[in-house]
Amino acid sequence: MDLTRQRRIAHLDMDAFFASVELLTYPELRGQAVVVGGRNASTPITNAKGDKQFSRLRDYAGRGVVTTSTYEARALGVFSGMGLMKSAALAPDAILLPANFEAYRHFSRLFKEAVASVAPHIEDRGIDEIYIDLTQVEGDSLVVAKHIKQAVFDATGLTCSIGITTNKLLSKICSELDKPDGITILDPSELATRIWPLAAKKINGIGPKANDKLAALNIHTIGELAAAPAELLVAHFGRSTGAWMAQVSQGIDERPVVTWSEPKSLSRETTFDRDLHAKHDRARLSEIFTNLCMRLADDLQRKGYACRTIGIKLKFADFQVITRDLTLPGDVIDGSQIRLAATECLKRVPLEQRIRLLGVRAGGLRPVQAAEYVERETQPTLPFEFE
Repeated sequence: MDLTRQRRIAHLDMDAFFASVELLTYPELRGQAVVVGGRNASTPITNAKGDKQFSRLRDYAGRGVVTTSTYEARALGVFSGMGLMKSAALAPDAILLPANFEAYRHFSRLFKEAVASVAPHIEDRGIDEIYIDLTQVEGDSLVVAKHIKQAVFDATGLTCSIGITTNKLLSKICSELDKPDGITILDPSELATRIWPLAAKKINGIGPKANDKLAALNIHTIGELAAAPAELLVAHFGRSTGAWMAQVSQGIDERPVVTWSEPKSLSRETTFDRDLHAKHDRARLSEIFTNLCMRLADDLQRKGYACRTIGIKLKFADFQVITRDLTLPGDVIDGSQIRLAATECLKRVPLEQRIRLLGVRAGGLRPVQAAEYVERETQPTLPFEFE
């Protein structure tokens, strides 16, 4: 079947994006195991001879996590989301670099602009991945993919991997099949031979818990999922999820590439270097809480939104997560008003344990032009206390 005569959807995923950006700054580290992450990670120091001295993973002390790692580090078992102390046991000699999100956002903009110069119908899925609708783009899929990859490399010096199929589901799977710097083009007739042998968890949306439940049913591959009776899946996963599993295992996905959408919420959160006590660290917590609210207000104003719902998130020392929300009678955008609403949420949480993470969220977003404000009595903005 000729993909040029039907819907053509590409998924582009940058290769080890954060780590690859770091290697542009430190090209001498190419080919080595490099890990990015950790709040306490040290920047390289240049000695008297002009040589850079890099920190090693074995020297890290703290509870930070891996933001990303090079493929050489992944070969040693170090992956994103893993604790750095655990990673140090697997790859003690790996280079450890701090994350530089300003640089990552810069290169994210560059690669997306480069893709748009070739194929403008793009759905932004995050800092390092996008979907591209190639249906109306002239040319063979392989030629177009190579053109996009070259444009990305010329703009950034970075490589990416691309999957091209008839839908978003399969394209995302295929973009992972030939990493790094790969191109995978799948014809629908190849579903049984190239997709069904893959693990069921390769389907985006089947997480660890769902994967464990499938394994308990002796379903391990996408092909085994496709062969499972829909009634069985519905019985164990519910009507909606079970029907979805039956459909996607057959390679069916009708979702369009959405080139623009309104955000549903914005949030700011931070994980502390050490657990903080609501009473003994009250001043520090109050400062952090206020800062999160003010930064969230800045985000809203920069993006042109007001919000109607304010929420908080706390993670305690035992990793229990608690959230609270408050819906207001009118929209807010001012940092002091966000802080007052967030404080009301905070009063509904028993602060008996030390706190590991604190976050503030703005929901019910609407463009500032459509916002409806309610007059409030003037409230003092300082001092704020963590209550």
